[in-house]
Amino acid sequence: MKSIADINEIRAKMQAQICLRDNSDAEKEIHIIVGMGTCGLNAGARTVFNALVDEVETKNLKGVLVTRTGCLGNCEEEPVVEVHVPGKETVKYTKVNAEKAVEIINDIVKA
Repeated sequence: MKSIADINEIRAKMQAQICLRDNSDAEKEIHIIVGMGTCGLNAGARTVFNALVDEVETKNLKGVLVTRTGCLGNCEEEPVVEVHVPGKETVKYTKVNAEKAVEIINDIVKA
């Protein structure tokens, strides 16, 4: 059994990840959406989603919301990630893997 301190540490980490998905001020946030329908999941979308959340958390980025959705309509191009930056056109990335997910976050930080 884990100690109370270990449990509190795990809880704090999970709360931080939940906050990354909190839609508190959507109009001012960068919104990253991962298509996680059946084809997306089969193509590795869960790994992509986790890589995005981990990178946002590691870089301690504020105002970046990572969420999942069902099919985005590009089954042959899965995993698909859409990035919505306020005031800019939506960008859709296809055939995303964990490494490309990190690049997406790095591109957002530069913008």
